Amino acid sequence: MKIPLAVWLALLAAALFGGSTPFVKLLVGDSSALALAGLLYLGSGLGLGAARLLRDRGWKPSGLSGSDWPWFAGAIGFGGVLGPLLLVIGLTRTGAGAASLLLNLEAVLSAMLAWLVFKEHAGRRIIIGMGFIVAGGIALSWPTGETGAGDWLGPLAIMAACLCWAIDNNLTLKVSASDALFIAGAKGLVAGAVNLGLALVLGRSLPALPLAAAAMFVGLLGYGLSLVFFVRALRELGTSRTGAYFSTAPFIGAALSILLLNEPTPPSFWMAATLMGIGVWLHLTERHGHEHLHEVLTHAHEHVHDEHHRHEHDFPWDGREPHNHSHDHLPERHSHSHFPDIHHRHRH
Repeated sequence: MKIPLAVWLALLAAALFGGSTPFVKLLVGDSSALALAGLLYLGSGLGLGAARLLRDRGWKPSGLSGSDWPWFAGAIGFGGVLGPLLLVIGLTRTGAGAASLLLNLEAVLSAMLAWLVFKEHAGRRIIIGMGFIVAGGIALSWPTGETGAGDWLGPLAIMAACLCWAIDNNLTLKVSASDALFIAGAKGLVAGAVNLGLALVLGRSLPALPLAAAAMFVGLLGYGLSLVFFVRALRELGTSRTGAYFSTAPFIGAALSILLLNEPTPPSFWMAATLMGIGVWLHLTERHGHEHLHEVLTHAHEHVHDEHHRHEHDFPWDGREPHNHSHDHLPERHSHSHFPDIHHRHRH
């Protein structure tokens, strides 16, 4: 069975994000969590911005169309501004164990919005697989002792943050055909500025320069490059499937913590590994194919001339693939296996 590249990208995004957790633990010192979060995001935004400038040998337009900007602005507003702010409010009133448990709601809410609001198709196998993966996350983060839980406002704020990130994921899908480096870099810059701004307003201390540089490098990999891979996976898999694969991040983080920090392996770790393994297997073995209609569509993204890209070029082309330009899709009806990618968002 050949696993699609997009699946590997989603799992790699989860590995980078989850793998950053033990390194963030090592970086935690006298600086506030809010300032550290700002540096992580800022490292992501600045690093990806520099990578994009080097790749393009200068500044080039984002590739977003006029109709894309409202979706993108909404994604940044919910995911880069409101989400971090609500999380900080929640963490000040909620114990660590309870907060970890509540953060698993992001994957569930992302999938529910994708299915109910944005009408993304998901069969029984995908839904059951999502259930297993989320159950694994709950098993992994279930508090085993005193959680220090506060009042009801803390958990409510964390749940609201998860809802913001779920909205962010679904809105990002709308612009996922565009440059992933630009999308991830812009989000990082906004989230970094917001978190650092909040830290300064609240009088939080900033870490020393070596610690700040280390935090920004970890953020570039765990928050920046991870998001680039996540956006690329969204393009091919849709929100619910990408979110499900990304939900393995807590397990990956826990596994690395065991290897690097010699943390214990409680029964919940092995239970989570089993549940998440079953969920990922259900997703990997999914097959979905039927006759469907492609309606007229004009967009731009990196592509090769496959069965969905048989267009002519109105500009000189050297024959290299993949390449990126605006192109038209004519109406076409056919049948084959597919994911709810940028070319298959039809109703069922």
